[in-house]
Amino acid sequence: MAKYLACICEGGAEHAILDLLLNNHSLVFEREDLIEEEVLKCRRGRDFEEKYLKKGFSEKITVYRILDSRNENFKLRKAYEKKVDVINVVTAPEIEMLIICNEDRYRDFKSSGEKPSTYCKRALKYSNVKSYDFIYEYFSDINILISQGLIPRSLLRKKLFCKVKR
Repeated sequence: MAKYLACICEGGAEHAILDLLLNNHSLVFEREDLIEEEVLKCRRGRDFEEKYLKKGFSEKITVYRILDSRNENFKLRKAYEKKVDVINVVTAPEIEMLIICNEDRYRDFKSSGEKPSTYCKRALKYSNVKSYDFIYEYFSDINILISQGLIPRSLLRKKLFCKVKR
């Protein structure tokens, strides 16, 4: 395991899931292992450089970027490229799909032709389905995520990343 770790989340829903997993010791690292001991919100590589890389870390930093799209770039200047190992973790399907599956509404969702977030808002009446607070509260019983097999597959694929027991 790298000496220095950072987790960067793309949005509120991903941040909430990561906080839940950290708070319940369900990852191969603990909150105390993270830079600043928290999940970071920093979309651009240059912003990450400015805020964190100028602190003079003595060893390589592993950065887990939790995002919902493969199209987002995280460009670092050449001076930092060898000091940072960036691992992209794309949460596909979207976090809202976890809610649809948990509510046992997948068939109805598929026949609706809607995006997951639109379906959650219309059919399930969850108007703030993308917010940190909603996701954190909805999955506050971490066993819902674990026992239902709702941990985003992308987290499970990164073998060093998730230590969820089923």
